[in-house]
Amino acid sequence: MGVVLRNLQKVVPLRRARLRKDVDTLRHILGIQKFDLGIVCVDNHRIQHINNIYRKKNVATDVLSFPFYEDLRPGKLPCPLDRDELNLGDIFLGVEFVMKQCKEDSLDLHGTLAVVTAHGICHLLGYRHETEEEWTEMLQKESYILNEYNRLTGRNLEPLMKRCGQDR
Repeated sequence: MGVVLRNLQKVVPLRRARLRKDVDTLRHILGIQKFDLGIVCVDNHRIQHINNIYRKKNVATDVLSFPFYEDLRPGKLPCPLDRDELNLGDIFLGVEFVMKQCKEDSLDLHGTLAVVTAHGICHLLGYRHETEEEWTEMLQKESYILNEYNRLTGRNLEPLMKRCGQDR
């Protein structure tokens, strides 16, 4: 199974091959290679529109996740009954929003996109951050994923949730 990666924005130059490689590394770490995953890169206008429709928040954001399995418990992989169900869902990356944050915090865009994608995948796998307990559980999972990612790639990425708190 694979990753469908679409870049629907023209505001930020994006190296799709690098993002695809990072997504493949994240999928390997989580053992979810057999599942399809959609990644859609969008600008502030589009992600704000989607955020307003689905979350009633009329602001741009870094990532929105739309899980195929809505009631998945954190840490449990889906058990598809059919090949058509080998899908985790779709992640919308607010690339323009992320780029602005990178400039403000002096961060690398593609590294930050890997972190934001890891966050989105956690949501597809049932993790939430509505309560302090959920936030802690999700932060632990993201930290594990990024520690493994760093070990495999020699990079030094950290969860953004440390800085963002529960507002993300």
